[in-house]
Amino acid sequence: MNYEELEVGKNYKIHSYKHNHKIHRTWDEAVLLEIHDDYLIFGNSKTKVTESDGRTWHTKEPAVLYFFKNSWFNIIGQLKDNGIYYYCNIASPYIIEEGTIKYIDYDLDLRVFPDGSFKVLDRGEYKYHKKLMNYSDTLDKILKSELTALIEMVRKKELAFDPKVIEEYNEKYNEIK
Repeated sequence: MNYEELEVGKNYKIHSYKHNHKIHRTWDEAVLLEIHDDYLIFGNSKTKVTESDGRTWHTKEPAVLYFFKNSWFNIIGQLKDNGIYYYCNIASPYIIEEGTIKYIDYDLDLRVFPDGSFKVLDRGEYKYHKKLMNYSDTLDKILKSELTALIEMVRKKELAFDPKVIEEYNEKYNEIK
């Protein structure tokens, strides 16, 4: 899908896959808020999530999502009662097909707390899947380098990591909805 076909205010679905191309998780809502050259910004709230085994649940709070065209991560700013938390997936750059944002989730995650501290999650899962699904050495280097770049963005409070930016996009989401 070309940027020209994207429509601000339109709802898209999200599909997360694993390296073996099997579906990992889906989200029913992602409303496009803004289009940039290298990334797209979406919003959602209390959206239905379906796991690969068919189980479903709903997100608990509003979120602002950044999907990147050339970077190997995505960023979710979660507006909780006690501040903005971030959940960042180390993942392939997105593609959009048939109204669905698609990416490959590479297990490693970065959790960022309202005070700016952070924690890398799921290193064991990454090691396991790297071996199981034969991630190449080149891919391994890319993913670790992108994690480092993401951490640097957190430290510099760039893009989504400025809480005021997340709040502004959440207001835009509420206006559209």
